[in-house]
Amino acid sequence: MKQPNNQRGSAPREKRAAKGAPNEGAPIAARQPQKRQAGRPGQHAPRRRPAEKATPVNIYPLGGLGEIGKNLTVYECAGDMIIVDCGSLFPDSDMYGIDLVIPDFAFLEQNRDKLRGIVITHGHEDHIGALPYLLREISLPIYATRLTLGLINNKLEEHGLRSSVETRLVVPREKFKLGCFSIDPIHVNHSIPDAVAFAIDCPAGIIIHTGDFKIDYTPVGGRVADLDTFAEYGAKGVLALLSDSTNSERAGMSASESKVNEGLATLFNRAGQKRVIVATFASNLYRVQLLIDLAVQRGRKVAISGRSMINNTRMALELGYLHAPDGVLIDIDKADRLPPEQVAIITTGSQGETLSALSRMAANNHRNVHVGAEDFIIISATPIPGNEKMVTRVVNGLLKLGAEVIYENMYDVHASGHACQDEQKLVLTLTKPQFFMPVHGEFKHLKRHAQTAEALGVPAGNIILADTGDVITLSKTGCKADETVQAGAVMVDGLGVGDVGSAVLRDRRLLSQDGIVILAASVSAKTGKLVSGPEIFTRGFVYVRDSEELIEETRKAIERLLAGYAKEPQREIGSLKTRVRETASSLLYRRTKRSPMILPVVQEV
Repeated sequence: MKQPNNQRGSAPREKRAAKGAPNEGAPIAARQPQKRQAGRPGQHAPRRRPAEKATPVNIYPLGGLGEIGKNLTVYECAGDMIIVDCGSLFPDSDMYGIDLVIPDFAFLEQNRDKLRGIVITHGHEDHIGALPYLLREISLPIYATRLTLGLINNKLEEHGLRSSVETRLVVPREKFKLGCFSIDPIHVNHSIPDAVAFAIDCPAGIIIHTGDFKIDYTPVGGRVADLDTFAEYGAKGVLALLSDSTNSERAGMSASESKVNEGLATLFNRAGQKRVIVATFASNLYRVQLLIDLAVQRGRKVAISGRSMINNTRMALELGYLHAPDGVLIDIDKADRLPPEQVAIITTGSQGETLSALSRMAANNHRNVHVGAEDFIIISATPIPGNEKMVTRVVNGLLKLGAEVIYENMYDVHASGHACQDEQKLVLTLTKPQFFMPVHGEFKHLKRHAQTAEALGVPAGNIILADTGDVITLSKTGCKADETVQAGAVMVDGLGVGDVGSAVLRDRRLLSQDGIVILAASVSAKTGKLVSGPEIFTRGFVYVRDSEELIEETRKAIERLLAGYAKEPQREIGSLKTRVRETASSLLYRRTKRSPMILPVVQEV
């Protein structure tokens, strides 16, 4: 079996497989007992022709494993590579100042000559959010369904890339070729229209990549997931299934989007004469359509708030994915001028994002919407792991302004777009994969999905629990995952991409906790004697007027240090700065038990 390419920074690493896998790392075929060739005594067994070597496929997950978001998977076979999805991730609460987290593209840049294109499963940010940053570095065609292309084009327009990027329309069950890969898009249900899975056929075999999916028997769009095609591929023989694991800990089936309609209708009735404000994901167009329909039924005008919500709604109306009677949609600046009972506002901010429209409403600094006791607010989304505190902050702000707020599980106002255990079992049963690799989830989600697959009869040795950066080599005769390539997270801060690393974040964290102390002094280049200073400035450490004694004690300690420096036979300004920092740090910690950032500014004159 062809070994994974060990160039491009790859290094050996121990295989991580499901617990109980026998002879880990060995090809599956090598673990089977060998049968002897039967024959009459004295006769040689007939010679067999050597079996043809199986063609391998390499899978490189560069994101989406051990995390919710940043999905990016690369497939390589016979010298060709394709990329499936290219998403971003919400920054953690301790990533101060970071706007976005995207995958590390170093491996892709090193293999740009092999790349044939990018195929996209659907239009959520965790699957398309990093595209502009990749396409700045590598020119590749994008293949996606109609609505997904609309969302991608909006994003490319913002980054000034729309005219330079080639996009191609994908239609479910219309196959297309990229190098040696034949790709068949399969319609699936999700919380956004036009979501697809991909059946990826290559010389190594057929791989099913589900993307995010659920099985909704009463979908708002009226089209159930194409289970027949999954079954057809299962009958042909599926080499590997890579399947969405987000809800793998939840038993049963995910709720239908139509059930949300009932919950929202109840809440619209409960709002009575109050203005209704609903926060949801800007890409959840099914939900937006439900809200428009409910508003029309109750004689309300609809205003859209939030840049991404406005852009997506405009695009979806143009493409026919959203419908609204003439005169129903109004500009947001008119919302405060109409009686509350005549208005419904659909807004961004369901995750508590700092600059989102709902967050600005909660802080009472939204330009057009002023929240008060006459508002009935519905947060129609479940917080993404890590966003709970931000959502709580927004809810508290809205409640303080007097609004009535419906959030989290108070009513059926949100349905997950991800498959629960019964839906995952159905796809596993229909596709009957030789190998199974759970994707899209934290490790606990991947592990639980692996247990579900094993309970259905997938051999433990054929289940791959991988990490971002692993190299998974599959063929019909075996599997191994004992090498890695460069992968990880790149942080976007304003216009800077990748220029903020762990050292900068550590400094920002320190500044946020104990503040900064700046020590400024000038010494003579000839004599080393103090010329001016030391001056002490603090920000975020102590209030100077209440801490004059501490500041004066620190100043005297630095003066003594500088006086000693002038008497030294050999003087080095760099060493002096270090001693100034250490002296101030030690004294301030003894007096306050705090460790502010110490910035010595000592210069020779």
